[in-house]
Amino acid sequence: MELSFLQRHPFVKDAINIAIFIICVLIGTLLINTFVFRSFSVVGPSMETTLFTGDRLIVDRLPVTLAQIENKTYQPARGQIIVFKNPQFGSSGEDEYIVKRVIGLPGEHVVLQDGHYTVYNAEHPNGFNPDDANHGEPGSPTSGTVDTTVPAGELFVSGDHRQGSYSYDSRNGLGTIPLYDVVGPVGVRIFPFNKIRTF
Repeated sequence: MELSFLQRHPFVKDAINIAIFIICVLIGTLLINTFVFRSFSVVGPSMETTLFTGDRLIVDRLPVTLAQIENKTYQPARGQIIVFKNPQFGSSGEDEYIVKRVIGLPGEHVVLQDGHYTVYNAEHPNGFNPDDANHGEPGSPTSGTVDTTVPAGELFVSGDHRQGSYSYDSRNGLGTIPLYDVVGPVGVRIFPFNKIRTF
């Protein structure tokens, strides 16, 4: 009985199996990063004292993926910390991805005065402080003044280190963020290991 090529050359068979395994791992990693979760590192002081430079974050992609499956646009909840693609990336020399906290949702009126945000919408015509539900985060007063309405399909975002110019956000030049640029909400800080927490 004549042996097949792969039986006569077992190293070729092993090489093919290893190549198939590597391709499957790469495809699996790509699918996970695209549809399930992604990992990002924090750079800069804009989210202190909630997040610090070097913190490693896991961003939950599932809500975005599920919204896309349902042919909807994903909209994060107010107060969530999100990662999004910088709409000014390439023109300003800034980072490609940025982490901030959601303050205003599409169509809402956002006012920043006397160190505090106030958001006005149909449910709260007299306004409310969007930070009240954030369990004490952020802790610093907010510099600057704002009086704007968030366009449809966009978000007003702010860093948690709001004094001076520590955070480049919707208050001071970044502008509002298109919903399609949102990568997803931050789910977990996995590093440093002594500061692991969920969001």
